[in-house]
Amino acid sequence: MERFNCLSAEGGLLGRILSYFVEIGVTKYVNFLITQFLALILASAFRSYLHPSKVSASTRHAIGLVIGLFFGYFCFGQQAIHIAGLPAVCYVVIRTQNPQIVQRLVMVVALFYLSCIHLHRQYYDYGSYSLDITGPLMIITQKVTSLAFSIHDGFTREMKDLTQSQQQHAIRKLPSPLEFFSYTLHFQGLMAGPLVFYKDYIEFIEGCHIIKQTSANAKYEIDKKIVHEPSPVKTVVKKVIASLVCALIFVKFATIYPIKTMKDDEFIASSGFFYTLWFMMMATTAVRFKYYFAWLMADAICNNSGLGFNGYDKRDGVTPRWDMLSNIQVLEFEFGTNFRNCINAWNAGTNRWLRMVVFERVPKRYGTVLTFGLSALWHGFYPGYYMTFATGALIVMAARIARKLFRPSFQRTGKSRMFYDVLTCLVTRVFMGYATFPFVLLEFKASLRMYLNVFMCLHLVALITVFILSKYVPRGGGGASRVVSVQSDSKLKANAVNHPADVSESHATKCAPKPMGAVTVETEGNNGTGIRFRGGENGRRSDPPGSQLSSAGSPQLVHDVVDPFCLTTTTTTINGNHKKTDDFLSEEDNNNSATITATTNFNSATSTANGKSGSKLTRERIKEKLEQETRNIEDFIDKTMTGFVELKDDLMRMPDETNGGLYMPRKSNGGTSHGVSMGMNGNGNADGNSNITTSSTTTITTGNSSNAFLKKEIDALNAAVQQANVLPAVLSNGHAK
Repeated sequence: MERFNCLSAEGGLLGRILSYFVEIGVTKYVNFLITQFLALILASAFRSYLHPSKVSASTRHAIGLVIGLFFGYFCFGQQAIHIAGLPAVCYVVIRTQNPQIVQRLVMVVALFYLSCIHLHRQYYDYGSYSLDITGPLMIITQKVTSLAFSIHDGFTREMKDLTQSQQQHAIRKLPSPLEFFSYTLHFQGLMAGPLVFYKDYIEFIEGCHIIKQTSANAKYEIDKKIVHEPSPVKTVVKKVIASLVCALIFVKFATIYPIKTMKDDEFIASSGFFYTLWFMMMATTAVRFKYYFAWLMADAICNNSGLGFNGYDKRDGVTPRWDMLSNIQVLEFEFGTNFRNCINAWNAGTNRWLRMVVFERVPKRYGTVLTFGLSALWHGFYPGYYMTFATGALIVMAARIARKLFRPSFQRTGKSRMFYDVLTCLVTRVFMGYATFPFVLLEFKASLRMYLNVFMCLHLVALITVFILSKYVPRGGGGASRVVSVQSDSKLKANAVNHPADVSESHATKCAPKPMGAVTVETEGNNGTGIRFRGGENGRRSDPPGSQLSSAGSPQLVHDVVDPFCLTTTTTTINGNHKKTDDFLSEEDNNNSATITATTNFNSATSTANGKSGSKLTRERIKEKLEQETRNIEDFIDKTMTGFVELKDDLMRMPDETNGGLYMPRKSNGGTSHGVSMGMNGNGNADGNSNITTSSTTTITTGNSSNAFLKKEIDALNAAVQQANVLPAVLSNGHAK
């Protein structure tokens, strides 16, 4: 105790933080702080002295694992057996069970193990706020379950059936024991996360993550054919300073507004309506800064070891980004103007995990409920968790209705818009404290007493909004709830399609992902089209016919539900171009998915030309010509696509040198009024086979003859094949030596 008192007097900010935790008798918090600051120092040594250019991947795996086990034992003592026990049991399941069902078994085993620890804590230490082993176990549960789903995707599913994120994380080789335990117990993310997916971690250990994340906008790298490893020091310093400031705020305000005070009978009896609401808001705010400190420090530790590089800033192409693993956006959360924005900025790693293992894989109508259920079960069994989730869901629904009712009235002038933003920010602070204080108070009786002390006022406001004011929300019509589709005529002439200009938004109930390997058509005004090859989108894989456009082209609303709190996806239509903004995803993911996909009905047995009569080709000649061109395309793809994925992976993993590169520039296909959607299996199988499938969802518009029709379809196919064979323009020696 005397040693920590000296630290408090002479050590400045760090001493005050340590002294606070010692005073409240929480030794494990002190151990946690020691391990995190020690990990920050060791992370720098790990990046410098254990660089992939200097030591083998096995050495990096082993040292990261040993340090992680030491930290676990130092912080939790004998409880550390569980941080090794849970992944050990799951690894046995992974190695012994069929990949068809392994993901379900691992999910059941991991959640059962975690639930037992949660219940054990509640039975022996109910309502305690002390640090315990459940924190690291929750992170380990995310890792082992996401790994199991990635194994299932890589071993049992075709690439064309996976979403873009599933393709990125799919695994086709079972991890060795060293790789598995290093991934689950590495010291950078053991104590407080963040979640890193297995494939990203292996690429970091092997030293090819810099090459993978180097974006194409760093043009100077393409000329040099060398990728320089950026330094994370500047980013690390910023995050460490921010985390210490958050820790100081927590220490200061946690003593003024302690959570336990809300359990006291004297406080309940003496507190008035407005002071109770104020205390709720301030107490929960103080607790949030504890999480800010832990998450920002954990992010800094990962970055200092070289983990978390996310390419370069698109604005200049040279500023490195270190936000791949960022778990929190403090300013966005604290100054958010609605619940949706706040939730998206909070615990992003858990949001990514829930989306990967539940939301993208279950039937749409059950997605929200099952995602909500898994999130609640993962947190534990305290009643306060479920009270917060239920209250938050109700408030989100009410907020969406209130926004539609009141927001348009404040959008007339700049001052009124500013006033609306300030007002909604303050209202969100009050509602956030009201909804989340049971999450940290934990107990049902104490939480209910606090709610009754303010007459359940905000619950009543939300219920009135949902069930009464919702009747006055304008439906249909124009503005923000209309999608304008292109009216089609049965006798359209080639290159004579006119798209009405309109800008609209719609809030949704389902995602409309595109198939893997689709050739997308991006319209630029009415001047022409550009064709590019892109993979499937994040989100759902199946869409019922006519989900967005009816057969007559009439407007229809689409809805996307993307998280436990019924957050939505926004679809924006500009000049016929539909841009979807998923509130659950980051801005980068949304930008990557903002394209327009047009598919062409390519049924040669029934295709006819709408133009001048007297076609010179018979059906037999048309069919023969199509079959010949199909064989030519298949031969071409067999020659170019065989081993494509293996070649790319080899290039990414070259440890010391590369002897050249391949770059195939894209070619635009201007003046085309239709595109072809193709599903390509580019897995590079040993037999060199690649499958081509054509989808039929949009009617063809033809020219004056069948010859013109065939020529356009063949040109579109050839352009699509060329786009599928683009290799990275940047080759690298792999490391900055």
